[in-house]
Amino acid sequence: MNIQSALLYGRSQLTPHSPTPQLDARLLLEHLLDVPYSYLVVHYDQWLTTEQEQQYQQLICRAEQQEPIPYIIGHAPFFDFDVHVTPAVLIPRPETEQLVETAVSYAKQYGAQTAVDVGTGSGCIAIALARFLPELLITAVDISPAALAVAQQNGQLLAPDRIHFQQSDLLQAVTEPVDMIVANLPYVTTGEWQALADGVKLHEPALALDGGEDGLDIIRRLLEQAVTRLRPNGAIFLEIGWQQGPGAQALAQSYFPEASVTVLPDYAGHDRIVKIEIE
Repeated sequence: MNIQSALLYGRSQLTPHSPTPQLDARLLLEHLLDVPYSYLVVHYDQWLTTEQEQQYQQLICRAEQQEPIPYIIGHAPFFDFDVHVTPAVLIPRPETEQLVETAVSYAKQYGAQTAVDVGTGSGCIAIALARFLPELLITAVDISPAALAVAQQNGQLLAPDRIHFQQSDLLQAVTEPVDMIVANLPYVTTGEWQALADGVKLHEPALALDGGEDGLDIIRRLLEQAVTRLRPNGAIFLEIGWQQGPGAQALAQSYFPEASVTVLPDYAGHDRIVKIEIE
């Protein structure tokens, strides 16, 4: 089996199981051979060793079982960098990039100096904030020691000495008020959980997904704590489920009655970000 036939094999095997079988087959082969895509194109007729062929078939088999590709290859893209991921952390999504962009825009406009990333997971939000805002002092917290270990590894590599990592149940360990709170917390409702794709439900951490009956249980607890952790003229940025806009907006307004609360859509036009600005 050469590189070209390996890619064809991978694509055919994954077609019934993935919406992107060609990309998945390519990423798995790049990972196995430790080469970029350009190498596969140029060396399409290079033969795999017997051991490589067997290993590739094993990787394809894992993908057929709905194990997410980022967990198999150990990393996932976010903005212009890759973060290490394990089943202890959520795989970064494009919607979360938009959450970061919204927070960065606010920070630049209002001169935010401190921020906390709540439920940091892989650390992707905190790392992106550190790279976009070189002067920002950032704390990243997570209740999961396993997730925090992944975040610290990523932070050391991608934003060394820029982020203070701390184990905390939401904001409990945050003692000083901050200018910005940014969070992609669990927001999948109990009803939505059963409808999730097996690749998500069986492999990604429920701790990072399950938001309770209305999907707002953890967000509700965060807002309650945030009342005493946010500086005057500060802001909170939350990622939410696409059907949660009105409920999340009302919830935020109940904790911050004097604030300006805005629900922003993602690029697909769905409610996705709640922005709470203290005036």
